[in-house]
Amino acid sequence: MLKIIHLCGLCGLAVNRSVSVFSLLFSLLLSSSGAELSPKELASAVAAKQEGDAYIRLRLQVKPTGSAADETLQIQIKERRTKTATDLVYQVLWPQPRKGESVLLHQEAGRPASGSLFTPPDKVQTLTASQLRQPFFDSDLSYLDVIEDPLSWESQTITGTEVVNGVNCTVLESKPNKGESEYAKVRSWIDPNRLVQMRIEKYSPSGEVKMRIETSRVSNDDKGRPIPANLIVQDPKNGSVTELDGSRIKHNVTFSDSEFSSEGLKQVSAPTAAAE
Repeated sequence: MLKIIHLCGLCGLAVNRSVSVFSLLFSLLLSSSGAELSPKELASAVAAKQEGDAYIRLRLQVKPTGSAADETLQIQIKERRTKTATDLVYQVLWPQPRKGESVLLHQEAGRPASGSLFTPPDKVQTLTASQLRQPFFDSDLSYLDVIEDPLSWESQTITGTEVVNGVNCTVLESKPNKGESEYAKVRSWIDPNRLVQMRIEKYSPSGEVKMRIETSRVSNDDKGRPIPANLIVQDPKNGSVTELDGSRIKHNVTFSDSEFSSEGLKQVSAPTAAAE
């Protein structure tokens, strides 16, 4: 599942819910379609698919404008999401010259994100607030785009419906609190039946579309739930494109605490399967 944006991040994502609210939500889903949910219920229903621990294999292809050559990376993602915090680790597996490049991102509910970057063989640096806005592995996403979760913001509004790629979607508008994001608002075109974001647009304070993310393919994850399997990220201003394929996902995994540390970034290893 493409949590790299946190579509969702592409990827993002600290959601503060109690077990009772989580249970109530899925009781509602059993008896109601997404079209009948309130704006906050709809946001929570989509975000709920991102909760828990997961291991993802991601293919990321960057297609810059001009004469620059395309670049393709194979990346493994380790995710740990609790009620109050999210930890994400991204590690390059291929091509060989970039193998081992890694980033750790962390965010607690209602607090700014933080991160560390590892460059082999031994360089570890803490990402500053401005560096978190820099491109994620040279793509059209920033590190903040990957960890940030607009679906967890307090302000959620349904603004209408619109057809996207033949799917009648509910348009959800998410607005951050002051200082919570560099974007003024994020709009999500959500398939209310499958609870999948088919399109995301992120807007500057002036109303300009800074980023557009399209879901080009939907597939089922290892729990049988529909998820965005392929994403196309576009920068409308410069015309560059980033394509992501992250359909290979495992939820039944076990991580150690050390894997989500600066030292853990230096070890490129897959997780072990959790006991059933």
